[in-house]
Amino acid sequence: MSGRVYFLHAVDTEGPLYESLAATFSRLEEIFGIKLRPSRQTLRELQAGSIDLGEKTPLVQEALSHHRVSTLGTWGEIDAMLDQITSPDYRRKIVDCNNQGWVFNWFCLDHVGFTVNPRRRDMGFHNIHDHYVELLSSQPESRDQIQWHFHPISTYREAHRCATHYFRSSEIYQILSRRIIERDFFPSCFRAGFQAERPDSHWFLEQFIPFDISNMSTADTTDIDLSNDFRNGRSGNWRKAPHDWSVYHPSHDDYQLPGQCRRLIGRALNLRNRIGNLTLEEVDLAFARAASGLDALVGICSHDWRDMKSELDLLFNYIQEVKSRYPRVDFQFCTANEAFMPFVDQVYVDDPALELALTFTPGSEEDVPSVRIDAVRGRVFGPQPFVAIKTRSNQFLHDNLDFDSSRGRWHYAFHADTLPLEDVHTFAVAANDFHGRTSIARLSFV
Repeated sequence: MSGRVYFLHAVDTEGPLYESLAATFSRLEEIFGIKLRPSRQTLRELQAGSIDLGEKTPLVQEALSHHRVSTLGTWGEIDAMLDQITSPDYRRKIVDCNNQGWVFNWFCLDHVGFTVNPRRRDMGFHNIHDHYVELLSSQPESRDQIQWHFHPISTYREAHRCATHYFRSSEIYQILSRRIIERDFFPSCFRAGFQAERPDSHWFLEQFIPFDISNMSTADTTDIDLSNDFRNGRSGNWRKAPHDWSVYHPSHDDYQLPGQCRRLIGRALNLRNRIGNLTLEEVDLAFARAASGLDALVGICSHDWRDMKSELDLLFNYIQEVKSRYPRVDFQFCTANEAFMPFVDQVYVDDPALELALTFTPGSEEDVPSVRIDAVRGRVFGPQPFVAIKTRSNQFLHDNLDFDSSRGRWHYAFHADTLPLEDVHTFAVAANDFHGRTSIARLSFV
């Protein structure tokens, strides 16, 4: 019996990106250590591969290809591209075994906490998220899903850079807390900025997010070993992770190794990128895996500030060619939750959908005011729900819960060690279950 190939298109959704000629050459120096005087003529020669850079010549040629340097610098340019690829006719250029067209998963980034913005990023909480919520609301027939993408803030708070330390500042908590309280949203799937995870982000995700589509492992690591921003374990280091289109639970001490942690990690490769590319051979590998009886999750990574139509045209050709060689293998275009569902542990398969409930107890002579949090149905992924608090002075805070002796129950007390009730505007909790189904509950104190 054959397995099935599940396609998950994960778009790093970051909004417009402007890049000047000088910035292109600055990027060339940072990535490859090659310093050249910026000029259009030199750029054309590099794109043609006519400047001998040794073994780096083809990598530089790919990194500076017209597709790579032609970024979409305004929302108007992005929206024009989106009008093409999200149209019903384009989505159905190829259909899956359920006669369904293409599905996009928009992993939205918030550009907040930055003070330097040379690439003219759209700065502000929810700006990118709201743009794509509006897109989806205009296409009620689509099955697209919105998820979450995050760039840790660099030392000098530059919006065009992505660090690896998630908790150098509080923006990660503010983004999620605001998303819960102001947009009634909490993600079930995550993509790491620059595919970079470390122990801090690994353990954070283990608490709250059941699905992770950040693995960029490849059998041949030449491309990343020759790039300054990826060699020696910088940025997206997945050298030890599976690269056979399997899905795995990570190890506690090393997110790259299979182990006993809760969340599931899938693999995603890039389309028309300088590193970690999805090739015809990789698509064939997925179908061969399914033909052997094993399911395969094929993650595809794009950016919304590039021409995704040219990327998808290439991918659709790959799928058409490979499926002709494996006519008995079914394939499916999926939301993130759908793509991971076949890999959810059997013990959770029949769980009912998660439902959280809050019970407020006013203060008394015996105790301070408190909230009891119950999973009245289903079970929470991780040790506790995510707590989001909005204060009366419009601050957004995250905190921990107190554990009850009963499974699926927690408490939060309003006292001097946490936050006095008189300063609380909204108290909310959010959690996923092991299927990626989300529940949010809130209390207002105004």
